[in-house]
Amino acid sequence: MSDAVATPGALPPADLDVAGARAALARHARSFRFAGLFLPGDRLDTAAVVYAFCRAVDDAVDEAPSLLAAQAEAAALQAELHGRAPPRPTVAAFLAVARREGIDVRYAAELVQGVASDAVARLAVADDEELLRYCYRVAGTVGGLMCGVLGVRDPRAVPHAVDLGIGMQLTNICRDVLEDAHKGRVYLPATRLGDAGIDASTFIDDVVARRESVVATARVVRALLNVADRYYASAEAGMRFIPARSRLAILVASRVYRAIGTKLLARDADALQGRMATTLLEKVGCALGALVAFLVPSAASSAASHNASLHVPLRGLPGAAPLA
Repeated sequence: MSDAVATPGALPPADLDVAGARAALARHARSFRFAGLFLPGDRLDTAAVVYAFCRAVDDAVDEAPSLLAAQAEAAALQAELHGRAPPRPTVAAFLAVARREGIDVRYAAELVQGVASDAVARLAVADDEELLRYCYRVAGTVGGLMCGVLGVRDPRAVPHAVDLGIGMQLTNICRDVLEDAHKGRVYLPATRLGDAGIDASTFIDDVVARRESVVATARVVRALLNVADRYYASAEAGMRFIPARSRLAILVASRVYRAIGTKLLARDADALQGRMATTLLEKVGCALGALVAFLVPSAASSAASHNASLHVPLRGLPGAAPLA
């Protein structure tokens, strides 16, 4: 692989598998694929390479034949990221883009750590702080990576970008309660489950056996979606830092993902019916709303500074607000 450094915003080096990366984006990320329609071609190619890396990290751990193998894969990925082992093609492609765009590889290392934390027989989350640190690692880090992808240079943008990833991951968690339970995972914090009168220690088994309370679970889901909205609002306030030619795409991605939570709330926050997604018509509606926000940004968003209280649980992590 060539180590030549290209100018920011140029296409990735010819020996990177951009076509394969775009195919992975098209196959696995419907909401991002739709938003990608609004990205300039060069930025879409760079985003696809970074997405392919993130997907490869997730697959390497999640599809490992055993927990031990998953942990070994995570350790191998960390070694490749830090130059202690020859990188596999997707990692090499990511590292080439990271060098070119000045992307902080610490975000990638935190991503691997977050994905690796899923490699346990049964997963439970104790409280909001543990949940938010998890959301940071598996999705907030992607916001940090995307700042480089999009050519964002103002460091004030990074906490807002992290918040978009956290908001999206909270939406994922609320949407996928049933699916996660069948995998032996519950991300709804035990403290919130307890407050709703749910026994966190038996929640997974109760959901799988269809004996868990829909109303009580919906109470927790609704509360977490309200938390997600605080992070989406912070992300919206940071959109001004994104170069204009890429900003609309991220506005669209944010609004399409946020709409999943809105749709879930319209179903009385009943996550035990299974996963839901936005329709093409709903995505188009989100895109139109994003276009209005792009053309006529609100005065409040244009002047807002980052709310550091959102990052108190993230102290010490790359990209966390300095005052947190």
